[in-house]
Amino acid sequence: MNYNNYRELGFTTLPNGLIAYYSQLQISDAQLILIIQLEAFSQRGEFFPSNEKLAANTNLSVRDVGTLIQQLIDQNLLTLEQVTDTSGKIGNRYNLRPLYNKLDEYLDQHILIKHKPNITEITDNLNNSPINQLTRRFEIEFGRYLSPIEKQELASWINIDHYSPKMIELALREAVLSQVYSLKYIDRILLNWQNHNLKTEEDIENFLRRGR
Repeated sequence: MNYNNYRELGFTTLPNGLIAYYSQLQISDAQLILIIQLEAFSQRGEFFPSNEKLAANTNLSVRDVGTLIQQLIDQNLLTLEQVTDTSGKIGNRYNLRPLYNKLDEYLDQHILIKHKPNITEITDNLNNSPINQLTRRFEIEFGRYLSPIEKQELASWINIDHYSPKMIELALREAVLSQVYSLKYIDRILLNWQNHNLKTEEDIENFLRRGR
């Protein structure tokens, strides 16, 4: 099957802002996969695909799909609505509008500066977000790609624990110097520094010098 044959299957349109900043909205990799599937079905006119259909298009189980849908609903990123068709039949549909409202709010507050963005501004951030930069740095040092769970852990250090990217880079350096290529080990380093109330690069460097 060549490219022209694949075109017959159609295409799914997604905002670049979602691809670049989904982790900042506390969306996991698995949730993003499900969102893409919901969009794909919706853009084909199927607004309430079954969990079985969603699972069949992914590596997720039917149970996983149900759990992820409930998570998205609980996070106010997805709504389940009742609709009535022209014949008066009542049915259900998924609506991702809350997700896009939250994405618009995040972009307006953190990314877009009082002017309309051009495509280059958003696309550049696909490569330049702190999480993507750290991911590449870790993959270079580890000599392998990070797993989805590892990427989620890395994102949580920034979004939940509020460690600075520089602090994470210093912890990575310490792990590499010890020849331990593990996020669990790096997490212990970060927690130790937090317990010692080390917040700046200078604080950490002074702490490390005292210990050597």
